[in-house]
This record gives sequence, structure tokens and C-alpha cells, in this order.
Amino acid sequence: MRTGSAAETEAVAEELAARLGPGDLLLLAGELGAGKTTFVRGLARGLGSSAAVQSPTFQLVRVYPGRIQLAHLDLYRLESGAELGDLGLDELLEVGVVAVEWGDRLRLEHPRTTRIHFSAPTPSERVISY
Repeated sequence: MRTGSAAETEAVAEELAARLGPGDLLLLAGELGAGKTTFVRGLARGLGSSAAVQSPTFQLVRVYPGRIQLAHLDLYRLESGAELGDLGLDELLEVGVVAVEWGDRLRLEHPRTTRIHFSAPTPSERVISY
């Protein structure tokens, strides 16, 4: 799907959030600036959080309380091959939804995983596929 603004990208995520629950893992992949954090803002809103979502690049995980808790991780600074257990994701998944930026770096065995890819063909356009 294509979006033409940050608001549209957030709306796509908010719509997806309506179908998510504790135990859902979202692996977000795409180049820098492709819309991953913007997407997470929409997820947080859709899960009932009014918190200001920020990129967790310098803080491995940020947790946003809401109707359903959202844990937002960024693996940009980690080596490829990290495992769920190494990051404490099992505990986070027990109580909420987990969205992982640079999720393609995660070695994974989790049944409720959705991989979402982002690209930015133009400065204002985003392509989101899952």
C-alpha cells in the first residue's frame, strides 16, 4: 500500500492495531527514513496510548501503556542474529504487542509474527507491505 504523508502512514498502522493483541510481534524493515517510527506512532494511538512516540535508537526499548501495551524496540545498533530471549521479548510479548525496527536483524521463532517492509520511492511517498 502507498501513503503520501506521515498522517496516512499513521492511519494505516492505527487500522492494523485494531487487529492486534498481546503476543503479536511486528518486525519492521526498511531503509533509514522510510517511515518505521511514524508507523509505530499510529500503532501506539491504535492501541490506546497517548504517549509521544520517539525512536528508541539510543534506548533499546520504549514501552507505551495503553488499552494494550506497546513495546517499541530498535535493533539498528545490534548485530544481526539477536534472539527473542536475549532481548527479553518473551516477557514483553506476554503483556502486549511488540514492534521491532530493523526486525530483519532478529533471529526468530515466534508464531504470531508479521513482517512489514517500508520503502520511500519519493520524499513524500511511502510503500508499506505486509
